[in-house]
Amino acid sequence: MQKQFSIAEAKNRLPTIVHSVEKGPSVELTRRGKPVAVLLSIQEYERLSRKYTGFWNAVSEFRRMAEDEEIEISDRDFTGLRDLSSGREVEFK
Repeated sequence: MQKQFSIAEAKNRLPTIVHSVEKGPSVELTRRGKPVAVLLSIQEYERLSRKYTGFWNAVSEFRRMAEDEEIEISDRDFTGLRDLSSGREVEFK
């Protein structure tokens, strides 16, 4: 779950919260218990702010990210995701 802080609490703990956001997930700021804003790292902001660059560029970016984070994807990751049956039987008249 995403961390939450009230605005008053965030004001008192801002340096700590900023360091946390730089290393990990975003932080939700609340007012009277209701979410009003999100604090996120500059990398995440830039990623979200990019204009649409097309499918191929998105795939290339994903591959670079996966390689940078040493994420390995194998055929086992896709096992069981697709129904291999021929489907329902149909009678043609």
